[in-house]
Amino acid sequence: MSAATQNHDALMDRVYRHQRYFYDFTRKYYLFGRDRLIRELKLKPNARLVEVGCGTARNLIAIARAYPTARLYGLDASAEMLKTAGKAIARAGLSDRIRLAHGYAEELSPRMFGETEAFDEAVFSYSLSMIPDWEAALKAADAVLAPGGRIHIVDFGDLSGLGRIGGHLMRAWLRAFHVVPRAELLHELEQFPAGRLTLLPGRYAFLFTRQSSNNITST
Repeated sequence: MSAATQNHDALMDRVYRHQRYFYDFTRKYYLFGRDRLIRELKLKPNARLVEVGCGTARNLIAIARAYPTARLYGLDASAEMLKTAGKAIARAGLSDRIRLAHGYAEELSPRMFGETEAFDEAVFSYSLSMIPDWEAALKAADAVLAPGGRIHIVDFGDLSGLGRIGGHLMRAWLRAFHVVPRAELLHELEQFPAGRLTLLPGRYAFLFTRQSSNNITST
């Protein structure tokens, strides 16, 4: 594990120590596509879903309400964000359905939540653009999915449709929050033979879903 990854949780705690109190209110104005991802999940009964980089648990709570039989798990590198997430889950009366764990995306495992059964679904909602080793994070998620499991991503695109100046200003603004759009990931997904890719206007963001090729049943 790189030094950048090892220091990531401390950085996230510094970033979100105060932002966590108003995070959901501000992010709804520019984290587009999250609700669409949730609508299009179409989870099977009793599906086991983990969100990597769950933040305030905003998405997990929405998923729990949309899919009443789903068993949900949230991983985050920021202990500060998990404090807010835990309180939000308790207020929603969902503590019996959503479990949280503090840790790195690259080390994702059901054992983090005290379990051994593989997940059916893994969600990355605007988290890959904040994870230092995002490639390792995706590999880790793939490794803990059951056969036929799916990975779902919504994140910033390459911003090329915003124009040269618009894209430059947007990337500069995102860097202030330690966010780096993974243009190389989007370009790779556009060449990917399998999966469903949807681009939002201006290539501002994208949604992507694909099945895992795993043959494991547990980890």
